[in-house]
Amino acid sequence: MDTKTPAATAPTGPSPSYETGSSSRPLNGNSPKAPEEGTGGFVAQNKMDVEPPRKEDLQKSYATTVEGEASPKGWYGSMINTMGAIIGTMGAIPCCIVCPNPYKHVNQGNVGLVTKFGRFYKAVDPGLVKINPLSERLISIDVKIQTAEVPEQVCMTKDNVTLRLTSVIYYHIVSPHKAAFGISNVRQALMERTQTTLRHVVGARILQDVIERREEIAQSIGEIIEDVAAGWGVAVESMLIKDIIFSTELQESLSMAAQSKRIGESKIIAAKAEVESAKLMRQAADILSSAPAMQIRYLEAMQAMAKSANSKVIFLPAANQTMGPNNLSAAMERPGEGHGAVDSDNGGFEFGAWYK
Repeated sequence: MDTKTPAATAPTGPSPSYETGSSSRPLNGNSPKAPEEGTGGFVAQNKMDVEPPRKEDLQKSYATTVEGEASPKGWYGSMINTMGAIIGTMGAIPCCIVCPNPYKHVNQGNVGLVTKFGRFYKAVDPGLVKINPLSERLISIDVKIQTAEVPEQVCMTKDNVTLRLTSVIYYHIVSPHKAAFGISNVRQALMERTQTTLRHVVGARILQDVIERREEIAQSIGEIIEDVAAGWGVAVESMLIKDIIFSTELQESLSMAAQSKRIGESKIIAAKAEVESAKLMRQAADILSSAPAMQIRYLEAMQAMAKSANSKVIFLPAANQTMGPNNLSAAMERPGEGHGAVDSDNGGFEFGAWYK
């Protein structure tokens, strides 16, 4: 008789790590602990603050019924309407898969338009809607804010410069019945209208205005489109110019023009600095050529000459003369009369007057 040993079961919790060596002590010094029950091994995080929905934030109600349009006309219409009501009642039974289900759903952010025999007569809000399977049809219209990227447009400015512009328009439907039955394709119509208006507005401005007043141009385009789109049941939220693309030659020309402008401005600044420097130098020259300044310079020269050991004669101006540069030069050229100082051998000065 064969005996079977039971297989050893592996521990379910995380295995502890041990130090290498003779001891079998865990590295952290504590016995392994299983995660707390109910946490699943994860640490609880703080809850996020989410703004609760408010009724005024939801879409407004578009539910309405056109008077006098719900009743069928003629015996044929009454017959189809009656048969549709019977088939719809049978289709509402879950086990009856042969008859169509009369209940349809309208998603949030959409509006349902119900037509009877092809004629619009009722608008319904999001939710479950019952229709006649034979005589009525449900059309769902999206009333959320939508974006439409306008394809790249080649425009020519007033000064005959070719540009390529890309733009985007934000809009939403405010009259679902107009958007559904008044125009075949609202999105395509808006894009075509935007392209035409963009070429017209840009063509009336020069290149510099297009570059500097992009927001103003986009606002004027949006105002023009909004007036036309109102007849289609559409409200334009905003229109933005995304990119202005220049040709390679135009980019090089604009770069050279900007560089030349910067060079010219730097030259003007340098010229102004030279003018200010010349004014300051002129003021300094006037100050240095004055009599008090010349006397100070004369005394400084005497002190420098007195430091040497050689004998020298220094001519001083007369008492009634000033120490201007002209008088000093004249005294140096005509040393026959005046006052002087003689450096003696003992290092002192002897002042006096002498004649030639």
